[in-house]
Amino acid sequence: MTAIIFPGQGSQYVGMAKDFYDNYQEAKQVFEEVEDISKINIKDIIFENKANLLDITQYTQLSIFCSSISILEVFKKHFDLDKLPISFCLGHSLGEYTALVASDVFSISDCTKLLKLRGELMHNAYPKNESGMLAIIGIECEKLENIINSEKLNIVVANDNSPQQVVVSGKKADLIKSEKILLKYNAKKILTLNVSAAFHSKIMSHAENEMKLYLNKINFKNSKYFIISNYNAQKTTESSVIFENLSKQMSNKVKWVESIKCLEKSGETSIIEIGPGKVLTGLVKRISNNFKISNINKIEDLRDLFDAI
Repeated sequence: MTAIIFPGQGSQYVGMAKDFYDNYQEAKQVFEEVEDISKINIKDIIFENKANLLDITQYTQLSIFCSSISILEVFKKHFDLDKLPISFCLGHSLGEYTALVASDVFSISDCTKLLKLRGELMHNAYPKNESGMLAIIGIECEKLENIINSEKLNIVVANDNSPQQVVVSGKKADLIKSEKILLKYNAKKILTLNVSAAFHSKIMSHAENEMKLYLNKINFKNSKYFIISNYNAQKTTESSVIFENLSKQMSNKVKWVESIKCLEKSGETSIIEIGPGKVLTGLVKRISNNFKISNINKIEDLRDLFDAI
């Protein structure tokens, strides 16, 4: 049995999905639809990074989504998804939205509107340079949360990415204070992430409330595949449950480790990552060695997978 996973922010790079755009009409149609709905020249941002917009949240999210879905549409051209043993779709943060499109919960058009708003809300959620995120290497999530509580640090775990990498969010002053303390607890490395605010924390609460108002306008359908939610790491196909989980995603922890363990317990043996980069492939390998993992990031990856199947 197979699961498809989709990357989130941080996977972007200049030129992603360009080989698919240049060679497949299906990919071009996705770019055209996203540009038509968003009124943003996505091609200029992705292929040339004009005005250095690719790493700005309000453009990054749409760019990664557009790239991932364009690759998915080409993937569907080569593989009959109804004949492949696909039973799960999931994604990391914004990648969860991509997974919902892949699972027919809502359309590319609706998702484009959602992610344009989501990117704007998250980018403007807090004064610039006053909050942020740190990647903590070498301390697993439960231990890190115990340290946060015992040291009374004013930060929260935002992404439980793997046993070796956990991301925290908070105000800049609190992050600086926490960094010094976490190094005393033998964190191997602490990296400042290039983000505009403290995502997946209560700093996003107002933005999340605004997002829910718009989510209420979207027609959610039952999912074609099981969705594992970032919010609670549980599987469902029910539209109402998917809506509730997604509406809480922005201000709460991304439970990626628990999501992959849920996938493992469900008996899945194969994972295909579709979208730019190989970030999730690396994280999954650090969580479990019980999956056969493939990555579709370039056209040659598609050919390799076709040959393997």
